[in-house]
Amino acid sequence: MAADSKSDVQLEIGHVLFIDVVGYSKLLLDEQRELQQQLTRIVRNTEQVRTAEAVGKLIQLPAGDGMALVFFNSPEAPVRCATEITKPGAETADGYSQWTNQRSSRR
Repeated sequence: MAADSKSDVQLEIGHVLFIDVVGYSKLLLDEQRELQQQLTRIVRNTEQVRTAEAVGKLIQLPAGDGMALVFFNSPEAPVRCATEITKPGAETADGYSQWTNQRSSRR
């Protein structure tokens, strides 16, 4: 009987990308909220996230000032996602790169 219950369990390997925002706690609350929303938009607009979401192979977990993404579709997905997020101009439409540059130049 124990063998029957074990056969019902289906295991999958998850490939994790942890994202952390450096200097987040030094920002004002409104800036933190804005940055978190922009980060979420940037991540959701990546090809890797859209692809994994479309086939139900992604778990997104908030993690304080960042997030954790667990991809179940490909071991390369977290690396490709990170590369896409860090590309210059990754979020030019919302001004993310401009905003972070302005913040760092004020310090």
